Amino acid sequence: MESKKRVVIITAEAFEDEEVMYPIMRLHEEGFEVNIATKDAKLVVGRLNFPLELLVRYYGKLVDAKNLKTDDYDMVLIPGGFEAPDRVRQIKEVLDFVRKMYEEKKLVAAFCHGPWVLISAGLLNDKKATGYVGIKDDITNAGATYIDEPVVEDGNIITSRHPKDIGVFMKALLARF
Repeated sequence: MESKKRVVIITAEAFEDEEVMYPIMRLHEEGFEVNIATKDAKLVVGRLNFPLELLVRYYGKLVDAKNLKTDDYDMVLIPGGFEAPDRVRQIKEVLDFVRKMYEEKKLVAAFCHGPWVLISAGLLNDKKATGYVGIKDDITNAGATYIDEPVVEDGNIITSRHPKDIGVFMKALLARF
């Protein structure tokens, strides 16, 4: 019997509601063990006031983003919203965790403004990536080649642009498993 795949979705206050809700439910539906990480395991609220508590209640376990261990996960996913990823990338332990997941060849995924976390972790130099058009310059300035496509895969990094691309993004993630 194949072991259950494990994913951690790292977010913060003012996350982009649909970018957290849909991946959590979709990954749960596919049989993944889903952990949702926030600083100090705080129950936060989305930009449109969706409470993370409802997702934790039915689809995933809330964990502290400062205590993540790569041995516990097969994939890390950083959703967007223009505020949440900015908060997430200020947590040194998260940057160390994401960097180590990448080094261990585990799947590192981000979309919308989520690539900001990958930039702060130093992972996009000499990579191809995408993200929300508003962070195109940030991606380019980090040394990556920005590609305006729904999904861009470069090794074990997968990035996506916008909530409208979430279906294609999830298909690309799931295809890796």
